[in-house]
Amino acid sequence: MPVLRPLFQKWFRVETQGLSNIPDVGGALVVANHSGTIPLDALMTTVALHDEHPASRRFRLLGADLVFQFPFIGAMARKLGATLACNEDAERLLTDGELVGVFPEGFKGIGKSFSERYTLQRFGRGGFVTAALRTGAPIVPCAIVGAEEIYPMIGNAKTAARILGLPYLPVTPTFPLLGPLGLVPLPSKWFIAFGTPIETAHYGPGAADDPMLVFNLTDQVRETIQQSLYQLLLQRRSVFS
Repeated sequence: MPVLRPLFQKWFRVETQGLSNIPDVGGALVVANHSGTIPLDALMTTVALHDEHPASRRFRLLGADLVFQFPFIGAMARKLGATLACNEDAERLLTDGELVGVFPEGFKGIGKSFSERYTLQRFGRGGFVTAALRTGAPIVPCAIVGAEEIYPMIGNAKTAARILGLPYLPVTPTFPLLGPLGLVPLPSKWFIAFGTPIETAHYGPGAADDPMLVFNLTDQVRETIQQSLYQLLLQRRSVFS
């Protein structure tokens, strides 16, 4: 947190909205859009919920397998409370009353080109919805504006990415041209907005086996986040203010 706070407060100047939609206690599933080439959006959301929520909620992120395969990054992710993005872990955390975060776009979201900014990618098969239904946890849509501009991805070195075993290898206006300096994120202006919770308890755990309901709820969450992104973009005067 001491490392991340200067980025949150001074560099990105993050403004949060709708923190009252996050319960003070009990399990809830926060579902957010994903972007930025490097997933700083997950880290900034973690700071927002810990430092600005009245109950200082700890955010338990669900991460892809690849995150935990890197020696240093994997260890740091574990220390931050992240765990594997699988239904078993999600349901366990929600049952234990944890605040769980999921970014259903995955690598398709953070690895998309700058021309596709703020356009949500597919949300997969709705595994996060089944986890919420089985545990009765509310789903809180979360929209993040600002991360798209920190590393504008104008190209993808696919051959090098395959050799390194990465889902993509970004080419930005500053990387790899400026070497390590190209890893410094641009100081875009950020907004993180938490929407009205979508309650799931009244459906009952058996509803998780209804594919049509899962599809409809997944689509509802995705559309809610997309509309919220449009609204936040209208609030921002420019990319950097």
